Amino acid sequence: MPNIICTVTNDLTYDQRMIRICTTLAQQGYTVTLVGRKLNQSEALQQHPFVQKRLFCWFTKGPLFYAEYNLRLFFWLLLQQADCICAIDLDTILPCYFASQLKRTKRVYDAHELFCEMKEIVTRPSRYRMWKRIERFAVPKFRYGYTVCEPIAEEFEKMYNVKYEVVRNVPVINSQMVKGVRHTENNTQPSTLNPKPSTFLLYQGAVNEGRSFETLIPAMKLVNVSLHIYGDGNFLAQTQTLIAQNQLEEKVLLKGKLKPAELKNITSTAYAGITLFENNGLSNYLSLANRFFDYIQAGVPQLCVDYPAYRNINNQFETALLIPDTSEETIAKGLNKLLSDPVLYARLKANCQKAAVVLNWQEEEKRLINFYKKLLG
Repeated sequence: MPNIICTVTNDLTYDQRMIRICTTLAQQGYTVTLVGRKLNQSEALQQHPFVQKRLFCWFTKGPLFYAEYNLRLFFWLLLQQADCICAIDLDTILPCYFASQLKRTKRVYDAHELFCEMKEIVTRPSRYRMWKRIERFAVPKFRYGYTVCEPIAEEFEKMYNVKYEVVRNVPVINSQMVKGVRHTENNTQPSTLNPKPSTFLLYQGAVNEGRSFETLIPAMKLVNVSLHIYGDGNFLAQTQTLIAQNQLEEKVLLKGKLKPAELKNITSTAYAGITLFENNGLSNYLSLANRFFDYIQAGVPQLCVDYPAYRNINNQFETALLIPDTSEETIAKGLNKLLSDPVLYARLKANCQKAAVVLNWQEEEKRLINFYKKLLG
């Protein structure tokens, strides 16, 4: 079977999407290698049915890191046997392009977002110009690819005339959820996976710019429950400062980063989840975050921004309370509605169970398998 190499810039441990994708491809018989970078604090790799490789870099952030990592990745790729090289996001696309050209192998672009339109890129003109030049050069040369939602796929087609497939970032189905749905279908009383959840709100995922922490944190002064934040990122220090400035150290708790299996257990105990993005950069507006589906799989209603991809799914299943903006007042009003309206909350929770049977990796991976069968056989 063909050899597939997937490239990322993280240390592999917490990348749920790539673990799912590489596991599925390995189970189909492909020889799969996922390559990332090794950090000083990187934990030991977990066992998976695919090969994992970490490249060490002296630099850990900024332009020097990207330059060093891309060079190391390019020369490493040249030495590997590969039938297909898959670049994950724009920050690994150049070495994948040049290596695939020299080796005459197929290449695939897996775009998790509109990289140039992220807040940390689009709000910094010099950084934006650099990445946009890379995108304009490389993306049209990747005829085959997939991304996380239809709006982003449409944007790529409009910008670069490439027609990418959609493979959404959904989790593996929760077997208890299936039992809950069957129980509901056979009984007049709805079943809930966790009928008495703990009364805390949950944010899980990257603590990055553009995730509305500047308004979410002060909004918690108007909400009478705690908020638990699981994750880290480039906005963590600022988030800590916001918590201190608003004197919310006892209410907003930074819980750190957990491995996917551990986080899954925590998610199911939350009262409600939070999926917020500032409308600052097209990537946020067109996003479809994995946490949106993680909450659904856990049977947890959520507060979510009313952006196109989320609205489309919520129109089908109504698993979230959508809000029109991310101001402090709007966030606080939405969270308090979830806490004070038992009829709405019960409906959203029951709908999560029904949606989970459809919005899961066992269904979504069929698109991925079909994509690589057509590409590689």
